[in-house]
Amino acid sequence: YILENFMTQEEIDICEAEISRLHEFGAELKANQDPAAQHFQLEPYAKTKERDGLPVLRKIEQTRDVSNVFKSLSEHPKLIETVRALLGDDLLLFRSTLMLKPAHHGSAHAFHQDSAYWPMDPPALVTVSIALSDSTPENGCIQVIPESHKWGLQEWGRISRDDGEKMTDREDVDTSTAIKVPLKAGDALLFHSLVAHGSGPNKTSNARHTALYAYFPPTVNYLPRANAPREKVFPVVSG
Repeated sequence: YILENFMTQEEIDICEAEISRLHEFGAELKANQDPAAQHFQLEPYAKTKERDGLPVLRKIEQTRDVSNVFKSLSEHPKLIETVRALLGDDLLLFRSTLMLKPAHHGSAHAFHQDSAYWPMDPPALVTVSIALSDSTPENGCIQVIPESHKWGLQEWGRISRDDGEKMTDREDVDTSTAIKVPLKAGDALLFHSLVAHGSGPNKTSNARHTALYAYFPPTVNYLPRANAPREKVFPVVSG
């Protein structure tokens, strides 16, 4: 489901300015050897780790904890209204992430199901992918395989891929049926956490920025994996 034009241009501009601030913040955390720096992941296939003194980032995790702007976006009334229509009135937030796909070398993301990497059962979350800049086939817009949420939970392996690598190592997955989903800045794509999806590399001269959130109802439970915390608290965003 595509939620079109739910953000104003002012909201988009505020998010873009905040992304610039977070790059500076990430550099400070790394310089100070702060453990929180682990949430700022470098682009693995970039030719340089820095540009203009700032890190070339692939993604930032736990954005809700380091940014009031992206905390507010996770609670955007138009967005929450739509997610409530899908999952019910009571909602918790599982994930708050920025995917940054830097210019020229933003890596591809192999096809995968989000729930294959998440310790939640049943695997029935809603992923929200918010375009903060126009998302096109040229800069690696998201691709989805229709009806793949009916396949059940499967294993997928490594997600981050260099330009030219295959979008999956699995011989049993027909990626020819995948549909590219371009989005305008301010649009959001909502999909089931079992939908197989991926994205190509960014070959343009501009970064492609995406805010990712995942929501779940109280009927979904946290199942800790080996060496993970036995309990976790998730923010309530509705109900």
